[in-house]
Amino acid sequence: MVPFREIVLKVHSRCDLACDHCYIYEHADQSWRTRPKAISDEAITWTALRLAEHAKNHALPSVSVILHGGEPLLAGPARLRRVCEELTRALDGIAELDLRIHTNGLQLSPRYLDLFAEFGLKVGISLDGDRSANDRHRRFADGRTSHPLVLKAVELLRQERYRHLYLGLLCTVDVANDPVAVYDALAELEPPRIDFLLPHATWDQPPVRPDGSPTAYADWLLTIFDRWDADGRPVPVRLFESVFSTLAGGPSLTESLGLAPTDLVVVETDGALEQVDSLKSAYEGAAATGFDVLRHTFDEVAAHPGVRSRQLGLASVSDTCRDCPVVRSCGGGLYTHRYRTAGEFDNTSVYCTDLEALIHGIERRIGGELVPLAITEPGALLADDQDITRMLSGTLTGELAGRGGAGWDDAWELLLALDESGDVLDRLWGHPYTRNWLTDTLAALREARPDAPALAGRLPAYLAAACVRDGSGPAVRVPCDDGVLRLPALGELTLDGPAAAVVRPDGDGFLVELADRPPVRIPLTGAEVPGWRAVRTVGGQDGIPALLLDDLDPYRDCHETPAAPRLGDDEAAAWDRLLAGAWPLLRAAAPRQAAETAVSLTTLTPLAATGVPGPRRPGLPDPGEPGYGALGLALPPSPEAFAAELLRGMRRAKLRALHRVGGLLAQDGQWHHPSPWAPAPVPASVLLEEVYVRIGLAALDGAAATGTDTALETLARAPELTAAGHALLAGLRAERRDLRGASAAGESGGRG
Repeated sequence: MVPFREIVLKVHSRCDLACDHCYIYEHADQSWRTRPKAISDEAITWTALRLAEHAKNHALPSVSVILHGGEPLLAGPARLRRVCEELTRALDGIAELDLRIHTNGLQLSPRYLDLFAEFGLKVGISLDGDRSANDRHRRFADGRTSHPLVLKAVELLRQERYRHLYLGLLCTVDVANDPVAVYDALAELEPPRIDFLLPHATWDQPPVRPDGSPTAYADWLLTIFDRWDADGRPVPVRLFESVFSTLAGGPSLTESLGLAPTDLVVVETDGALEQVDSLKSAYEGAAATGFDVLRHTFDEVAAHPGVRSRQLGLASVSDTCRDCPVVRSCGGGLYTHRYRTAGEFDNTSVYCTDLEALIHGIERRIGGELVPLAITEPGALLADDQDITRMLSGTLTGELAGRGGAGWDDAWELLLALDESGDVLDRLWGHPYTRNWLTDTLAALREARPDAPALAGRLPAYLAAACVRDGSGPAVRVPCDDGVLRLPALGELTLDGPAAAVVRPDGDGFLVELADRPPVRIPLTGAEVPGWRAVRTVGGQDGIPALLLDDLDPYRDCHETPAAPRLGDDEAAAWDRLLAGAWPLLRAAAPRQAAETAVSLTTLTPLAATGVPGPRRPGLPDPGEPGYGALGLALPPSPEAFAAELLRGMRRAKLRALHRVGGLLAQDGQWHHPSPWAPAPVPASVLLEEVYVRIGLAALDGAAATGTDTALETLARAPELTAAGHALLAGLRAERRDLRGASAAGESGGRG
């Protein structure tokens, strides 16, 4: 069950305007006629109690209450004060209360606004644009214009003493109006936000289309988009920003779009609990639940079949919508707009063609903004992935809030002093297993694990190792409570009992200074030092990148196969020989990928040679994925196999890093798609990784590309792909074309 976080509270059921497009009075449901004009004291009290109960039971940090109508200002200041007082009192100490009111503004005055300021109640005003546009629908019953009075209300809200209450403007779209004139009139009023709302319609009562165009509403909105964009987007427009968000893999920002489950309930003036108000456009009683605040809890309403049907995400839309590439952004459209007597709500939106054209139109205009540079620039990917680690350290620092102990606090002060230099910190945050340690420490802190202080106390060791690797920076005092000085990416020194060592960079090595004995100098290469076990290096000659062969880091055990124990010297030498044989093969067959690997790959971690991926060793915390740059491999049997494993591993590592920094797939819906390589449909993430790896491997083995064209076509229609995901897909298509071209050229050369 999805708890309600938003309550629409009908405080008055009548209105002082006679808008001919109003879904309350002009559409199918006419239940307003039998309801009391103003909400009763009893209904106010019970609403406050039910909401407080609901928020407490579900531990909601905040709830929104929107005062609505009819025209809510007709309830009068005294009744609105009572509503605010009772809600504030009931939720005190339980949840933060976000109070709002949606009004036509005709009654707005300083008397109301002073009351609203007292309770922090923000005001949204309905206005359809300039006078011509607004007068098309928003008139008094005798035909008089309401426009001057609405402008007066907006000007009142724009005064300095009330501007903090100005929530924004709500505009119902009418394609008969000039879109540019409408936008200009609204933007001139400097609202904090503009909401453009499609007029409520169903397949039984479709929207007006004066020129018969199936995309009339999209065209109208895109004309505004272009004006808004050319003006520098001076005011947020919720509809456009919601499309931006969903194209980038984020959530919808409005109920009318997206797949997010509904979390809204309506309380009528008689205390009746109803579904979303727009359902009144469908048929008489469409919004009814049979519940009321006097006798029923909000949990009972949340279990109502009508409410539950709008909390099912992808399962709540029609079969046609489920197969549509833009369903994540449009969500099948507003639930009400899907209604048809035959089939009820199991239909596409009556605005389906408009929504598709609007989303594609916005994507064509701004798609490049939503694609991180990391998609096309490997160097940018490294920097962006490193920034994730850096931000994680900041999050951990904030949550420690002085509880990290002297080791953490002293090292953090040194770290801040180094912030200007950059090189040492790049080594610190760039070591791929630093992130795993930070993730584990943060989890230990949040779970109140007893090892949290000891984990936080490892920061000095990470900082000291970064300084040594850079050959610069301050001396760092490193606690060694278990008698071992562990320096990530360097090695470990066994001490005689618990101690605290000062680690100081010293030319091509470093000094370890202990309180009661002479300092120990440890060179980074060459001579052995008693008690010191170094992280060895493979490669580094004949154009082969120098890679750490890390078989010591306690956080290296984060790959699909368990990490191998410390290697013997002969085993380490075998890794070096195989790399020396594999690298020329990789460079000859896939020069671009070899060059990228040389820049990105820093660390090889030997894995257990089980041959079967398995779980990590029991008893260890799950530190998550390492940063981009670490690759876990079991020792391959030949240089050819090593080259293929390097390529396969780096493609997987790169794709996962792109997921982290680029948001290739949205997280609010998972579909399954047919795969050329699996007997049953698979998630898009699995299909994307398979095709990404196979296209990369095709440089070494052309047969690996079999089925990739089919998979690329399937992914092009996958709703989960964000703008960044589609950009990656375009790059894969280009890579596939290049492979086919190279293959054709090779065959032609062979025939010649």
